[in-house]
Amino acid sequence: MTSARSHEESGPLRRTGRAVGHALRMPFTGTARGIRKATHAHGAGESGLGKLIELHAVNGAGDVMITIALASTVFFSVPTDEARGRVALYLAVTMAPFTLLAPVIGPLLDRLPHGRRAAMAGSMLARAVLALTMSGAVATGGLELYPAALGVLVCSKAYGVVRSAVVPRLLPPRFSLVKANSRVTLAGLLATGVAAPIGAGLQLIGTGWPLYGACAIFIGGTVLAFTLPHKVDSSKGERKARLVPSHSTAAPAPGTKGSRRGRAGGWFGGRERNGEKRPGLRSVGPSVLNGLQANATHRALSGFLIFFLAFLLREHPLAGQSAAISLGIAGVAAGAGNALGTAVGSWLRDRGPEVIVVSVLALALGVAVLAALFFGTVMVAALSATAGFTQALSKLSLDAMIQRDVPEEVRTSAFARSETVLQMAWVVGGGIGIALPLNGVLGMSVAAGILALGAATSVRGLLGAARRGSPHPRVA
Repeated sequence: MTSARSHEESGPLRRTGRAVGHALRMPFTGTARGIRKATHAHGAGESGLGKLIELHAVNGAGDVMITIALASTVFFSVPTDEARGRVALYLAVTMAPFTLLAPVIGPLLDRLPHGRRAAMAGSMLARAVLALTMSGAVATGGLELYPAALGVLVCSKAYGVVRSAVVPRLLPPRFSLVKANSRVTLAGLLATGVAAPIGAGLQLIGTGWPLYGACAIFIGGTVLAFTLPHKVDSSKGERKARLVPSHSTAAPAPGTKGSRRGRAGGWFGGRERNGEKRPGLRSVGPSVLNGLQANATHRALSGFLIFFLAFLLREHPLAGQSAAISLGIAGVAAGAGNALGTAVGSWLRDRGPEVIVVSVLALALGVAVLAALFFGTVMVAALSATAGFTQALSKLSLDAMIQRDVPEEVRTSAFARSETVLQMAWVVGGGIGIALPLNGVLGMSVAAGILALGAATSVRGLLGAARRGSPHPRVA
């Protein structure tokens, strides 16, 4: 009797416990189901694109954690003059070597067509280890911090190159590449927006805590990378693309060894095998090459504004604002512009990409000129937002041109090559920003000059290609 009574009394307690447990889990499980439903919509779940979207969100969250930790050490924790010297040192020790490493990343990853999941997982695991390593040095800001930061940068860019090469393999039916890339990019932006305040909160606990958070996030990303479909590692039908084809397109004469250039090839030169020319980006018409030049201009502008405005607004805040608020205005404006450009790119899909690239380049140039003429709070925010918007939309348009004009068998390699060029352009822009005197009008004039140079080198070719229609070459 006693046992039966105890069992009857414990029943409601168990049900109550389960109800409480369900209520506590509901916010987390409901959010997880909502995220999964969004990332796997319109066939992205079946094709595997949804998992890549989630992986890129993890990548963005981890990177912003490291950025917060480094910014607090290199920039915010010391006087302006010393901060400028530290950032210059950071550029010299990390960015300058990257300009030499970037051309190597694409060809190196081309040799790992069957290991793309492992390459992305490796970049995540390496950053987890490096974040843990930096957690001890971030408080002192010693020189040992910079080699680790260089390693994080290289791993992050290597991940970006592999991701660009993977996307075409995971396209759902009736899904354009520009739409797929916009979804992936938007997921990264949203994750960055969520992780940034968390990282700032961890920074209040201790200087190393954002790096501990980054380590945990990247470990999760390491596991998630291996859940991508096996077709990510397939290289069936692929060949390597070169930015510039070789000068000689004929097979060597009988009895000769052929030219040294033709045999050795290289990143900027094509190669021949059995008398067959390796296709290059110039061989697919002017749209891709001119689109790449225009995108390099936007990326250089991005690097320039990040470094120039960071120091300018710290030393000379916007009217009536503190330095922190001024930096926040520029940062939020750039992030909002980037998100809007990604959303608009998804809506436009691949309609007239040459015209889109020309239009956004003209828009950015016009706003930069106005910012130089009427420098102030409104124009700084406007240029930051415009730079984010035009960079995102121009990059999505370049993706559309590569999808349309580059043969499928060399398309993934073309993505890798173009991405390294864009990263190098960002480094160059950042270098200009750190070296320039802290004068607002001068800085905005230089920004306008960067855009004018890009327009002069790319607009004519893009408009000509748009009028003629882009070729669709076949690879022999």
